[in-house]
Amino acid sequence: MSALATTDAVFYGRADATLDLDAAERITRTALDGTDDGELFLEYRETESISLEEGRIRAAGFDTALGFGLRAVLGEETGYAHAGELSEAALTRAAATVGAIRNGRSGNGAEPPRRTNARLYADANPLADDGFAARAALLADIDAYARARDPRVVQVMASVNGEWQAVQIIRADGSRTADLRPLVRLNVSVVVERDGKRESGTHGLGGREGYSRLMTPETWQAAADEALRQAVLKLDAVDAPAGEMEVVLGAGWPGILLHEAIGHGLEGDFNRKKTSAFSGLMGQRVAASGVTVVDDGTLPDRRGSLTVDDEGTPSGRTVLIEDGILTGYMQDRLNARLMGVRPTGNGRRQSFAHVPMPRMTNTIMMPGRDSRADMLASVKRGLYAVNFGGGQVDIVSGKFVFSASEAYLIENGRVTAPVKGATLIGNGPDSLTKVMGVGDDMELDPGIGTCGKSGQGVPVGVGQPTLKLRGLTVGGTASP
Repeated sequence: MSALATTDAVFYGRADATLDLDAAERITRTALDGTDDGELFLEYRETESISLEEGRIRAAGFDTALGFGLRAVLGEETGYAHAGELSEAALTRAAATVGAIRNGRSGNGAEPPRRTNARLYADANPLADDGFAARAALLADIDAYARARDPRVVQVMASVNGEWQAVQIIRADGSRTADLRPLVRLNVSVVVERDGKRESGTHGLGGREGYSRLMTPETWQAAADEALRQAVLKLDAVDAPAGEMEVVLGAGWPGILLHEAIGHGLEGDFNRKKTSAFSGLMGQRVAASGVTVVDDGTLPDRRGSLTVDDEGTPSGRTVLIEDGILTGYMQDRLNARLMGVRPTGNGRRQSFAHVPMPRMTNTIMMPGRDSRADMLASVKRGLYAVNFGGGQVDIVSGKFVFSASEAYLIENGRVTAPVKGATLIGNGPDSLTKVMGVGDDMELDPGIGTCGKSGQGVPVGVGQPTLKLRGLTVGGTASP
């Protein structure tokens, strides 16, 4: 069954809804008549979460959400109304609300997005089976496994989360687009203790897939082993040095720094409004030679991927920076129209209760030709940052502060002691010009990213090869 046929069954003729397809199309057509753009966004979502702590299931939940968002766009203005129900009466009220945006004006209706037959992930609902008990038992197995691996383990926390989202998008001309989106994630945290000192490590993984991969012993045991490795490593960590130094960033998840410090500044709305550090720099050099950055929503089964975005535009692969030159921005339909360019499939929203905006999907720095070993060997004194925790970034200035959850000293070309309390402080656009080496070992993150913007959170992916940068400021805890 096609995604459109499946969502027809989800949204129309429900016992708890009174909206049929004819009414949805008719009211949408009337509401958007005379506007530049807009759509009716229908959403049904199932979510499941199970968490274990102290050897017991501490929380378990299952929830459903059903509703619509109706948007009318005229010029730079947006009228939006939403409701947590599917009824002709609710949609009629929403149409009256968003229609007020016209106020005697008239726009030029935009062409609908092109269609696509691509499918980047399975349609099946991972929550539709009867495996809830098995997933709860999995968390108990993780707890027992981690404790058996090392006598220093004093606490294990594990959680599994699943989601299935069905969306249908209806436009004024009657064109319809649908998508069925699975999403799963496994998290493991381990606390170890030695001589009264406690440290923790965390690892997670997931993607747009079912639970089957996460349930295999080789997958969940590897996650527990990685969390344990990080925790044990921190027992011997020394205070991080402070000052300006060369930094080598690990491959994979450290791409979160690229996402936060650089990616947001390449979203269309910030550049249209000229509030990004990259505004007005199209076609100019913004990074060192060898730096190529793409946003790719077409990677199969990845957490940030989308067959179509939340406006119905097929996802794409957008080259943002090519060999150091700024070549593109990520666009939704509104900002693309106002900037005179094509949308790139980056119009995303958290739910039916939110308007779409330009958002990243999977943001990746492409591999270069340098080896990790050579880059590390070339550093006399510096920091090797392998994993990151939280951070903050200012979109306008590009300034960022990120904490490293796993990092090491580099001394005379050798990776030596693990360090704690290291933070990286810098400016995103400036840091791109300080790249001295781009590794040949690009990796994607394990599937755990969530991006926040304007109060909305959406799943994303990141990736990068090992990078060597000069002159970054490291904030540390070591005494001078």
